[in-house]
Amino acid sequence: MSNDFTKVENPVLIVEGKQADNERLKAESDYLRGTIKEDLQDRMTGGFTSDNFQLIRTHGMYQQDDRDIRAERQKQKLEPLHNVMLRARLPGGIISTKQWLAIDKFADDYTSYGSIRLTTRQTFQFHGVLKPNIKLMHQTLNSIGIDAIATAGDVNRNVLCTPNPIESIVHQQAYEWAKKISEHLLPKTRAYAEIWLDEEKVETTETDEIEPILGSNYLPRKFKTTVVIPPNNDIDIHANDLNFVAISEKGQLVGFNVLVGGGLAMTHGDKSTYPRKADDFGFISIEHTLAVAEAVVTTQRDWGNRVNRKNAKTKYTLDRVGVDTFKAEVEKRSGVSFSESRPYEFTDRGDRIGWVEGIDNKHHLTVFIENGRILDFPSDKGASKALKTGMRDIAAIHKGDFRLTANQNLIIAGVAAEDKAQIEKIARASGLIDDSVSNQRKNSMACVAFPTCPLAMAEAERYLPKLIDDVDSILAKNDLADESIILRVTGCPNGCGRAMLAEIGLVGKGPGKYNMYLGSNLGGTRIPKLYKENLGEQDILAEIDGLSARWATERNQNEAFGDFVIRMGIVAEVKISMRDFHDD
Repeated sequence: MSNDFTKVENPVLIVEGKQADNERLKAESDYLRGTIKEDLQDRMTGGFTSDNFQLIRTHGMYQQDDRDIRAERQKQKLEPLHNVMLRARLPGGIISTKQWLAIDKFADDYTSYGSIRLTTRQTFQFHGVLKPNIKLMHQTLNSIGIDAIATAGDVNRNVLCTPNPIESIVHQQAYEWAKKISEHLLPKTRAYAEIWLDEEKVETTETDEIEPILGSNYLPRKFKTTVVIPPNNDIDIHANDLNFVAISEKGQLVGFNVLVGGGLAMTHGDKSTYPRKADDFGFISIEHTLAVAEAVVTTQRDWGNRVNRKNAKTKYTLDRVGVDTFKAEVEKRSGVSFSESRPYEFTDRGDRIGWVEGIDNKHHLTVFIENGRILDFPSDKGASKALKTGMRDIAAIHKGDFRLTANQNLIIAGVAAEDKAQIEKIARASGLIDDSVSNQRKNSMACVAFPTCPLAMAEAERYLPKLIDDVDSILAKNDLADESIILRVTGCPNGCGRAMLAEIGLVGKGPGKYNMYLGSNLGGTRIPKLYKENLGEQDILAEIDGLSARWATERNQNEAFGDFVIRMGIVAEVKISMRDFHDD
């Protein structure tokens, strides 16, 4: 469904002005090579210097340091304890047990934290890898058929796909398309293989078309793509630039509705930035999928804002040129005309925690992983939770695969009936199955934030567990113990924890301070609106207490929290982000 800004009179297709420095960086990078190879040999620093600090992102890494000890190291006249976080490319989130055992061992042997972290991008991350081990990390992944190409930077990132193990035929077809889209839109430069896998560099000439889709300067900003199978909007399509909504007939995938222009990042105090829902361009048959994906990417490549990176995402391009203009260009470039969208509905976004049976008579166990952090650690309740050991033990005997979800959980998929009991025994003993986990905890999520994320303004992952303890108590007090609210916390406004699609979204503003947003819905098709700014942790609990008390007594039958706050006028509905999100 398009917004009211489908047409823009005299649209500005190209933003003129001095380009952002990232454009210079990409142009001078020799197709993402830079001097990374040389920088790796420099042992005078644990980090990457100059442009390489940014360029390693297109190789799937962010340079970070432990912010908990940064001040102490400064006192000792030491540089920050530089390390990298690596995000793997894992289209659709499927990983084999062999691959799992290999990443488990690497996390034990070569990361500072020893953990595997499942992300909201349906993949895994290593945190705390020191410079001498970076090349080994990439070579270890390559040996098991995984890479980290284009999981960050101004490229199309890891392609998400609903990990639906029940409707296995449609899911398998959708998953195959997610892989095809990922491969089609990958950078074609051999920089990754040359630097990390010791592939010999092949000299090119000026006439070689090295990047026919992404171009020599790549995209103006990051680009995210998904494949989703209704009715579960588990991958939050409105957080992404390009989305393919699977349409099936008689149990077979026949095509996709294409939605373009979603995104959640914004900047505090900058009203030219805002989260935005994606627009529905219409239906295409499956044979046109790659052509349309390429056309959307190249249109954004050519029309996206390369002057102001804060307005460089696809969502701003659509609002600047108009949805109709952008859509017409995609049709022209792809040679495909969109037909009327096929009907579909999103009813929820959560994962089915526990056992389900698929149409193939195989069983699938979804285990809840709080914050996606797979690690052996003591429980607050006194019993240890050996999540990492449990996953390792299951991987050693499991005959199916694992599927990571965009909600930071994990599916042990394809379990034969005769193997269920053994899998469940291990899962319960290690804390992977915990019947005491509340519905509220299952529907809450946070980004990493401190101590590793350099952008974090406030705690998120470390704040969430205690916050949910308190929210559970509040809900119980208000006779809502069996209910839940989609609640998400992010340490900054960049959107990693998808707080801008939450019924209650807390966005870090400073140490211990958050902006509170209210009003998304269960299907994830509405952007929330600012309710109150700069709330401390006790203020947050007081607000949730008061709002949930009203929800308990004043709601309509089965009315969700987000719908309630809109109906009662507690916040206004955001229908068109560029008009409504900042409107007081």
